[in-house]
Amino acid sequence: MGEHSYLPGHRHGGGFLDRLGEGLLAALRHGLEADDLSRRPGLLQGLDPRVKLGGALALMLMAVSVRSLTVLAALLGLAAGLAVASRVPLARLMRQVWLGVLAFTGLLALPALVLVPGRPLLHLPLLPWPVTLQGLRSAAFLVGRAETTASYGLLLILCTSWPHLLKSLRLFRVPLVLVVILGMTHRYIFLLLQNAAEMVEARRSRSVGPLPPRERRRLAAGAAGDLLGRALHLGAEAHLAMLSRGYGGEVRLLDDFRLRRRDGAALAGLGLALGAAWWWGRP
Repeated sequence: MGEHSYLPGHRHGGGFLDRLGEGLLAALRHGLEADDLSRRPGLLQGLDPRVKLGGALALMLMAVSVRSLTVLAALLGLAAGLAVASRVPLARLMRQVWLGVLAFTGLLALPALVLVPGRPLLHLPLLPWPVTLQGLRSAAFLVGRAETTASYGLLLILCTSWPHLLKSLRLFRVPLVLVVILGMTHRYIFLLLQNAAEMVEARRSRSVGPLPPRERRRLAAGAAGDLLGRALHLGAEAHLAMLSRGYGGEVRLLDDFRLRRRDGAALAGLGLALGAAWWWGRP
């Protein structure tokens, strides 16, 4: 992309194209940062992908099954500790998981505060129903479980390269067609984002002044149609090229997975954590 587009004060096509181009570039940067995190030296990055996938699934299952808020908070704290040990910024977890999940799940949990029967805690103005202790506990469980499971899922994705994660899914007997769809989607979504960013950049370089609303709508519709055509053409060409090279759907990598001492230690620690969570989280 042209360097003139990033010079201070140099704007083409008004705020609409600027915001659109910046949004596309931000999405590309987001993907590159996630890929860079999986290559950093850290606790989770050094483990076998199968151990990480199995451990994340086990911890998620434990988070949705415990009956103690203290244990649930400890599991969330464990996720934060793993993020720090793996050099994943906590600000990223907060921005991508904690705030969004709190806002969305919190809205879903609000009715439980007054609809779940139990011992009244306080009366809200303009509402005939009191907030109950059991309702507050139910809402806390819903939000806490969503926060914890989403945190472990994000850590798994950020600390594992995508090809290794796909290969681990096949080892866990995930259907081949689902693995192929995930692999192709991840691979070509960034290519299409780059194409869209280049289209916007080309339009910005030929624009003088802000675009009227009608022109913005026409530009957005035309770009969407062009990207759809490119995606269909690229998908067909890529599929034919893969078949001509003997692709049968399996994820094949040059490096094979091997369990090491650190993986054994991680499995032992996982077993202790799950055992303690089960013991203290029993109803």
